[in-house]
Amino acid sequence: MGKRIFVLIVVLMSISLIGIISVQLYWINNAIESKDAQFDNDVKKAMARASERLKLKEQDLYYNKIKPIFDSKEFLNKAEIKNYLIQQIDTVNNRKFSFGSTIIEEDFKVPLDILNESQFFSNDTIVLTRFTRRNDRFTAQLIADDKSIIDFNEKSFSKTSKFDEWINRKEINDVFNDYRNEFPIHQRISNREINTTLREELEKNNIDIDFKYGVYNNGLATKLKSGYFTIDPDKSYDYPLFKDENGYSDHTLYVNFPEKSKHILSDISYILLLSLFFIFIIIVAFSSSLYQLVKQKKISEIKTDFINNMTHEFKTPIATINLALDSIKNPKIIKDEEKVLRYIKMIRDENKRMHGQVENVLRISRLEKNQIEINKDAVDIHDLVEDAISHVNLLALDKKGTITTHFNAIQSEALANQFHMTNVMVNMLENALKYSVDPPKIDIYTESTNKNIIIKIKDEGIGMGKQAQKYIFDKFYREQKGNIHDVKGHGLGLAYVKEIIDNHHGTVFVESEKGKGSTFTVKLPLI
Repeated sequence: MGKRIFVLIVVLMSISLIGIISVQLYWINNAIESKDAQFDNDVKKAMARASERLKLKEQDLYYNKIKPIFDSKEFLNKAEIKNYLIQQIDTVNNRKFSFGSTIIEEDFKVPLDILNESQFFSNDTIVLTRFTRRNDRFTAQLIADDKSIIDFNEKSFSKTSKFDEWINRKEINDVFNDYRNEFPIHQRISNREINTTLREELEKNNIDIDFKYGVYNNGLATKLKSGYFTIDPDKSYDYPLFKDENGYSDHTLYVNFPEKSKHILSDISYILLLSLFFIFIIIVAFSSSLYQLVKQKKISEIKTDFINNMTHEFKTPIATINLALDSIKNPKIIKDEEKVLRYIKMIRDENKRMHGQVENVLRISRLEKNQIEINKDAVDIHDLVEDAISHVNLLALDKKGTITTHFNAIQSEALANQFHMTNVMVNMLENALKYSVDPPKIDIYTESTNKNIIIKIKDEGIGMGKQAQKYIFDKFYREQKGNIHDVKGHGLGLAYVKEIIDNHHGTVFVESEKGKGSTFTVKLPLI
């Protein structure tokens, strides 16, 4: 996959993911805003109905006190009768229509102490008026011809009634309206009435959460409030109490909902959680896909590097073998037994070298598939390290390097496979020698704890960056990319080390800094 195509795929996938998440978040935000607006509207309706109920309740209270007074006529002050008569004669049809109305106006002078409302002056009285009406209707029609009267129809109807009850209610309310406003609001209604009425109206709108309220008189707090209440300009809802005919009121009811956000989210919690769950799945799927793409691209690059390095490593022995075979074919050399034997040895050595490289690849593959049975015996780690040093001693001398041991471990016996563990130490020592520019200086330290023996191989080589340290134990990984062969290898040595150490239930890690060298630490369980 080309770099441009890879970048294009990643960009398109990212745009798609961002688009899907943006749409989901936009929908969630709209749903929350819609629920918030609905909540505000429901609260306003509930407060309006609660305010109206409190007002009607107070009016009913006074009306129920006044009504018995009207019925008893004990405090009747004066009465006045008014008569109205309307008459119409139809000469064409010989018909006469009459309408009469009698209105009785009664004034009642009522002491306020009778109503238990004389809180200011003991001699206060009010005058209330009641109207009673009587309607009379009369219709007559004469039917006759030129000689005689054929028929005479006469109809009459009378009805006596009081004016509609709402007129009396309205009059009573008008009389007491200014009078009631003289009293503090807490003497007109109680906290219990406000709380109960408001809660009932809120529950009718499916709002069943705690609330705080307070009643204010022209901006000043009154005694009607729930606990410690303060107005929040951004969160408080307000509605007037005891409005007059013009909609004006000195008193305002304020309500706060501390759990408003939780209530709104609870209404859409299932859909919200489902949306967030799907968003999470999309992100995980995208991340996994992107990770796999990057991983596959990296593996492809590593394999390409490996093939390039392996090809280069095979070129030298193949060229050497071809050159030796061509030399042997020479008539002058074929008769020289000493030279023929030398060329044959050269061919054997190069063949052995290629075989070892192929074997390394097959060995790591078999290890990954658990096709190699590793038998473990009790071995002395110090002896094993000394054996590994003897394998690389010539290479160290060739580079004029030194390998120094510092065996500080009190206990050094571990359960290990001597062959593979020796190869592990050899691989790490070869790396320390290969990646040193100056004459290599290698120190090997051992120490023991209650359960483990720790081996540290420290060099003063070129070191490596933090990025390389993350992948140094991965198969085929080499910090140098492409067909660069200043240091030979296939990126399999440390992968083999990791597999063997893991098989021995141990751990291996590296600490390194560019230009200052590296320290490889192996921790193995003691017997």
